[in-house]
Amino acid sequence: MPRLLVTLLSILVLAGCASLGQQEPLRVDLAGLDPMPSEGMEMRFAVKLRVLNPNDRAVSYDGVALNLEVNGQPLAYGVSDERGEVPRFGETVISVPVTISAFSMFRQAWGLSSKAPRQSLPYRLSGKLGGGPFGVERFNAEGELSLPPLVR
Repeated sequence: MPRLLVTLLSILVLAGCASLGQQEPLRVDLAGLDPMPSEGMEMRFAVKLRVLNPNDRAVSYDGVALNLEVNGQPLAYGVSDERGEVPRFGETVISVPVTISAFSMFRQAWGLSSKAPRQSLPYRLSGKLGGGPFGVERFNAEGELSLPPLVR
């Protein structure tokens, strides 16, 4: 009898663990960039991330880290100790302060000056939402940043 009970409990535990692994990844999109007060030779922005949860279970997070590349070059990085929850089949906007160093600004300007004028620049966003009950949720997103029209 104890052997049968142990076998049944093992099957239930394995079935429960298997259902936890069938979660779809979160979708994270760049929702906005708002200027913040800067110091010295750096610029600061609040990056707004729209996080969508396509799962039937809410996702808790405690901390956010991100890297932003523009035109194939690293541009900004940032972290936030913000905590919250992305509701099941829902979305939330998370604001993360990022820093752009003078060197990164120079590298971007140099890259833009050596190419034909463009209306948009490719970006790549990568990072993680930390500290939830199931560990770290990593994310990646790509898209195009629209540039304002050039004044002639």
